[in-house]
Amino acid sequence: MAAHFLELSEDHIAPQGELSLPALAGSRIVYIVAGAVVADDTTYGENSAFFGTAACAMQAPTGAQLWRWELRRDPAPDHPACKASHAVTLDPREEYLMRCDRVDFPPQGIAHTHVHAGPGIRILLRGTIRIQVAGAETALAPGEAWFERGPDPVLALADEKQPTSFIRTMILPRDYAGRPSIRYTLSADADKPKVQQYTRFVEEFIEH
Repeated sequence: MAAHFLELSEDHIAPQGELSLPALAGSRIVYIVAGAVVADDTTYGENSAFFGTAACAMQAPTGAQLWRWELRRDPAPDHPACKASHAVTLDPREEYLMRCDRVDFPPQGIAHTHVHAGPGIRILLRGTIRIQVAGAETALAPGEAWFERGPDPVLALADEKQPTSFIRTMILPRDYAGRPSIRYTLSADADKPKVQQYTRFVEEFIEH
């Protein structure tokens, strides 16, 4: 097994400003929280994302807020933009993909006890959410991030009064391309309504 590090950072670009990212010995996904950026002659607006490994210069004509996930072999140096960083173990015999998507819940939405096929970092976009794992509960507000290993059973309870949304990036085996990574663990939940909706932004095969 090989140790890697998945990191989430937050970047802010002033109006007419630019952010330059170096080439990465790994994989990167950038999600535009607010504003818009131009990268490699392509414009990415609010609530969109793109993938890359090469050096990248982004211009923001009206300013932008970004969330940036990077998968790398070595942990990045500590820096103020980092919101979360976790070691992940990848099997050198396995091939993987990197997926970024958005999960939306109506008020009082529940993701019944479930596991995922791989690790990932989530960050709350709006609403509130309570995450229960191994008897412990964490309450999160917009802009707060959390890590899920994948095999640990998780119960997610969305805001009771308003819609809830989060953005996540996961590392999954390639045979999950185009299909959900979630699996419900309790037979009692099999026929319960599944109210969350998914919007997939990026799904790219990666090398490690």
